[in-house]
This record gives sequence, C-alpha cells and structure tokens, in this order.
Amino acid sequence: MKVAVFGRFYNKTTSVSVERLFKFLLKKNIDAYIQTDFFNIIQKESSNNNSFSSFKTFDSLDNTFDFLVSIGGDGTILRAITLVKDKDIPIVGINTGRLGFLATIQVEVIESAMQNIIDGNYKISERSLLSVETSPENKDITSFNFALNEVAVSRKNTTSMIKIETHLDGEYLTSYWSDGLILSTPTGSTGYSLSCGGPVITPSTNSLVLTPIAPHNLSARPLIIPNSTEVHLRVSGREESHLVSLDSRAATLENGSLIKIKKADFKIKMIDLLDESFLITLRKKLLWGIDNRNK
Repeated sequence: MKVAVFGRFYNKTTSVSVERLFKFLLKKNIDAYIQTDFFNIIQKESSNNNSFSSFKTFDSLDNTFDFLVSIGGDGTILRAITLVKDKDIPIVGINTGRLGFLATIQVEVIESAMQNIIDGNYKISERSLLSVETSPENKDITSFNFALNEVAVSRKNTTSMIKIETHLDGEYLTSYWSDGLILSTPTGSTGYSLSCGGPVITPSTNSLVLTPIAPHNLSARPLIIPNSTEVHLRVSGREESHLVSLDSRAATLENGSLIKIKKADFKIKMIDLLDESFLITLRKKLLWGIDNRNK
C-alpha cells in the first residue's frame, strides 16, 4: 500500500499526531511518502528525526497512491486538493485544527482509524468542486482554477461596497450591493457561507448556494441553485480592482472582468469511517442537540 502524507505546520498541536501516524506506518511497513515541504518542516522542527528518516518524499502525486493523509485542519485539506486535483486519490484528514468538518480523525484514534482504512472498513464521500475562468485571463487563477469550498468575490483596499452583477445560465439575476458574494458548494456550506447566513447543505446534494456578504439591500438573501448552473459575475466599485478567492487562495482582478463559475468536471473523494457521518459531525461541531431536553 502506497500512502502520501501532507501537512503545513509542525508544532505542539501537530507533533503528537505526526509521531503517532509515522510509528503506525512504520509498524505496518506501509510505503509512505511525505510531501517535500512538509518533510523539511518536520526535519527542522522535530527532535526525533529517526521516526521518519526512512520515508520517501514527493512533490507531485500520481495514480499509484492509494490515499493521502492530511494532518491539520480543514484548511490543510483545502490545500491538499491542489496536489490531488483530478487523480481520484482519496483523502482522509487527521484533525489538529479547531473545527474539523473535513478533517474528522482525532489524535487518540489515529491507529484504529488507519487500520480500518487498510482493512477497507470505510466509505467514500464524493465532493463536487467549482471551476473558474476569467476574462481577461488571470494567471493566479488559471494555475489552480478550482475550489472545494467556495468561490468568493469581495472588496479590496476600500471600505465602500462593491456592485456584483450576477447572471445565472445567461439570465440576469440581480446586482448585489454588498461587501462581496460567495458561491458555495455543499462542502463549503458549513464554512464562509454559513457565517454569512447561508444554509447548511448535505454533501450529496446537487446544489450550490449564492450568499451575499453584508448586503446593503436587506431583501437580498441566500439563494440555492442547481449545481448545473453556470454563474457569471462582473464587479464594479470605487476602486479599480477586487479580490477573487478560491478556498484559501486569493487573486486580484480588475473591475469589469468577467468571472465564469461552474461545477468542475471532476470530484474529490473523501474517506469517511463507518462510525462517522455528516450528521454526526454536525451535532459534534455545531453543538446541535446540546439541549437538556434531548438528554
């Protein structure tokens, strides 16, 4: 079995998880590869280099990998998809972050979770992504023009509102006067969109949600649309440019640029253990059911 390991930080929070995972992989004689930048961070920060010195490193992935282990929070998984792309490699997340809707494995169960995955005791959750095109073309976006959580446009270098002209499948919807606009996948519905008043959408739902950020028009509300919809946006405002963010990656666009967003032609595979589900995660992370009447 060939496994990739990816992370972004090595600190007090992550070190225990890293050590436990590496010891387990060594014990099981797993063919493990550590992403090069993460390997260098661990080598610099860790006092126990012997626990990973036999592992190989990788800069890019190919289809020979069985799965990728992401060590960190949900943001680390969002970065991991830039490595996995359309290669159909399943991702599992060990949670060392704060919330963990995607990274759900806790440090105390790393060994049992990994054993279940090796034994095939898991299910795959396929997650839709968004792809982005801009006119004129923006190089910062074309290098990784997809997002798992959301695509958002927002103001830059100003406290003034921006105007976001919005078309759905070629038909004019409205022009949002707001701080920005989020187009979220079901996966991203528990992130930025939720904090701006958007709905929670279960991962298998074939929908997207448009959520305005601090709209000046109080009648502007989140709108759920089919995920087959192609969304076109144009931004205008007092400044000459605005921000476009794809998950945690941001680029600057000139006002008036056409932004085309649609469902990507591939999906990301997430590994879910059999004793976990999206509904269980909702109850844990959003504290649903923490009502004395439910006891």
